[in-house]
Parts: sequence; C-alpha cells; structure tokens
Amino acid sequence: MLWLMVGLFAVLVILGTPLAFAIGITGLFALVQSDGPSLIRLVPMRLFSGIDMFSLMAMPFFILAGDIMNRINITERLVDLANALVGGVRGALAHVNVLVSVFFAGLTGAAVADTAAIGRMMIPAMASQGYNRAFAAAVTASSSVIGPIIPPSIIMVIYGSLMQVSIAGLFAAGLIPGIIMALSLMGYIAFRARRDDLPVASLRGEVPPLATALRRALIPLMMPIIILGGILGGVFTPTEAAAVAVLYALLVGFFLYRNLGLRDLGAMLYDMVRASGAVFIILAAASILGWVLAREGVPRQLAEFLLGISDDPLIFLFIVTLALLVIGMFMEMTAILIILGPILHPIAVSLGIDPLHFGIVMVVNLNIALATPPLGACLFVASSVGKVRFEDVAWRILPFILVEIAVLAAIVYIPAISLTLPRLLGLA
Repeated sequence: MLWLMVGLFAVLVILGTPLAFAIGITGLFALVQSDGPSLIRLVPMRLFSGIDMFSLMAMPFFILAGDIMNRINITERLVDLANALVGGVRGALAHVNVLVSVFFAGLTGAAVADTAAIGRMMIPAMASQGYNRAFAAAVTASSSVIGPIIPPSIIMVIYGSLMQVSIAGLFAAGLIPGIIMALSLMGYIAFRARRDDLPVASLRGEVPPLATALRRALIPLMMPIIILGGILGGVFTPTEAAAVAVLYALLVGFFLYRNLGLRDLGAMLYDMVRASGAVFIILAAASILGWVLAREGVPRQLAEFLLGISDDPLIFLFIVTLALLVIGMFMEMTAILIILGPILHPIAVSLGIDPLHFGIVMVVNLNIALATPPLGACLFVASSVGKVRFEDVAWRILPFILVEIAVLAAIVYIPAISLTLPRLLGLA
C-alpha cells in the first residue's frame, strides 16, 4: 500500500497536478483501497479538522502584515540603514544585501517575498557597480532564506500548530540561528571580497550618517520589536501579535507614510486569501493522508526502521537532515513539513530530542531547500527579478549553500544555539 501511495503521488506531481489535489487524491485512493468506500463519509470531517487550529489564524495576519510593509516602500529605508552600517567595507553592497534580508525577516516571515522585494532594488544596484549579475542574484536568494528563520515566521506557525509545539518558543529558538546564518554569509562575502577585489562603493556612492538612517528605519523596525516583545513578554499570543502587526502596518501606511490607499488594501486582502487559502487546502488534504498513514501503521514502521539503524539521537538527526536536504531539492517545503513533520516529530521526542530543537532543525533545513537547485523557489524569483539565466544563478549559489549547510550542522549538533534563548525566557 505504501509503495502504491508513493507511486501515485509521484505520478500526479510529475503530471503537474496541484499539490493539494495530489495529496488529497493519494489519501482517498489509500482510504478506498484499505477499507472500501465505507469511510468516505468521514472525509469532510477530516478535511475540516486538519485546519481547525486556532494558532493557524496567525498565518494570514502575518502574510497581510508583511504585504503591507512591502507595499509602503520601506525597502529603501532598510537599505539605507544597512548601507550606514557596512557601506564602507569592500563588497559593501553584498553585505548590505544580507543585512537587509535580516531586517526584512522581522517584517514578512516569507523568503520568496523577501527575494522579490530586495532583489528588485539590490540586484540592479550591484550590477551597476561591477558585480557579476548572477553573483548578485545568488547573494539575494541565499540571504533571503534567513527570513523564515528569524521570527516572525509563517513556517514556524504551521509547524507549531501541527506538532503542538510552542510557537513563541520556536520564535525565540530561531533568532540566534538566523543571526549566525547571516554572519556566516557575510564572512564568506568578506572572503570573496578580498579574493575577487569586489567594489567598496556603497549604494548611492556615499554612506549615510548612521543616526539619520536609523531614524528613518525606526518605524518599520518597530514592528518586529512589538511582535517579539509582546509574544516573549507574555502580553499577547502569536495570533494576537499577528493581528497587532497588521494594525501597526495599516497605521503606518495610512497615517504616517500616507502611501497606502483603500484600493491597495483590497488587492492585499485578495493576495492574503490566495496565499493562506493555498496552504489551508494543503493542510486539509494532508490530514486525510496522515490519517490513512496512521491507520496503516506507517509512522510506527518508519520509527522501527530508523531506530533499527541506530537509537542515537545524533545519528537520527544526521539521517533526517540528509533526507530533508535531498527531498527539499525536489518538493515544496510546506508539503514536506505537513507530510513528514507529524511522522518524524514523535520519533525525535521519543529519542529525547527537545521539540524546539528538532523544530528549528526542520525549519532551517527546509528553508535552505528554497535556494537549492533544481526547484528552489528563491532561485527562480532571483533569476527572474535579476534578469539572469537560472543555470548561472544555480552555479553561483553553491558556495553559499555550503556555508548554510555548515551552519545547519552546527545547529544540529550544538542544541544550545537554538535552545539558550528559549530557556532564558522560560519557553523550553
């Protein structure tokens, strides 16, 4: 049965069937094969129960808040701040690119959106100063994966909701790994800057005063401070924090910057419904598949197989990390999380691995997959925005991917990287 399900799912994906329908059809096929049509009447209930989680309400709010901040043209303000911080060093614009991704991480929580917003400004600017255009696109794509690691993060909301893990704890656990990822990428850029004699010039030929740049960027940077401060301080839940983020973004756009109109709001609400609806449909369909897999004993069989290899937590984490990196090259990360998360999470907990640690390992792993060829979404967006061949970007991004995998290895084998902050805050 398991191999029939895998084969059917693979065929449907290859034929171009939308992911939600591929998952749902595979689950219905397995349901009919195992028990006949008698259980079909339970399908509507399973579809609804798959998305009947209060914490999932945070996702559309975070999507909307990030979209609003993107539309009110905050990119230039964040770029100026990054430029003021690192604009005088060799390879300045590449460093600025990474820093802007860090700032954007606290606003959008979505890597693909960050790639598009940052790439439109930074790739042409880097190319105009003599950077190889494919290298500029590679820097943009690789640094954008930091977005869902540093909170707030949409993928963390989904993971915490599915696995019943504290979303606030995941947010706290992702902060230090995200910063380490950014510093590691900047370290590699510094090495390349010396080796390849990259330009020193900043974005507009001059470095703005830090105080001026910080004052201009303070309003957008207040949003992640409000979100994280409120959640980690116990003022409100992640869902309430997401709603507050939307309210703050609306106030900034309508009354402070005054570059947001009612027509923009309608378009953004439409985009929010489309983006969150797509994820909800996948979640609902995956609940049927997960139910069937549980009835067939697949999680137990997989647990026995993995534990048969070794019951050492470090070896288990190595196997999972390697598998996710490979699977992530060919499959969308939300689908991987929804299908494999509920299977792998209980095994990890049974081996004594902290739920927050395992959650960050999965989140970082799946985010790296966004920048890995052949199907990395950030690669496609960066190549499109930068007007450069996909193959050229895929080749140039490989060293950055190796740096990110090295950081992932450190996160896997040094749990303190992800657990120190949640423990200090009493969330782990």
